[in-house]
Amino acid sequence: MKMYSREHQWVELKGEKAYLGITEFAAKQLGDIVFVELPAVNDQFAAGEVIARVESVKSSSEIYCPVSGEVLAIKEELADAPERLNADPEGEAWIAEIRLENPKELDELMTKEEYLAGLSS
Repeated sequence: MKMYSREHQWVELKGEKAYLGITEFAAKQLGDIVFVELPAVNDQFAAGEVIARVESVKSSSEIYCPVSGEVLAIKEELADAPERLNADPEGEAWIAEIRLENPKELDELMTKEEYLAGLSS
């Protein structure tokens, strides 16, 4: 199940690994994404730290890590095809795979229903 942050990132736990990316709402707000700065494998991040940056034709935006952990893998294809974030932001266009440091941090995130309700208020 995906969990969502107020900063428009998502985390999906699969076993002991977590995948993270930006929400469809964030991708639409950014517009056409033209550049993605990815983290490096083995980098450590605390919840709330900037893990990546994206640039679009409209603006530049920082992507915050919703949970603490170590980067195990990155979606390297985004470096050459950043527009994939627009096409499938909550699917195959994840940004990083991380090993969770503190799974209890997931409890601080929102369900999809809570996230969508927050967007409409």
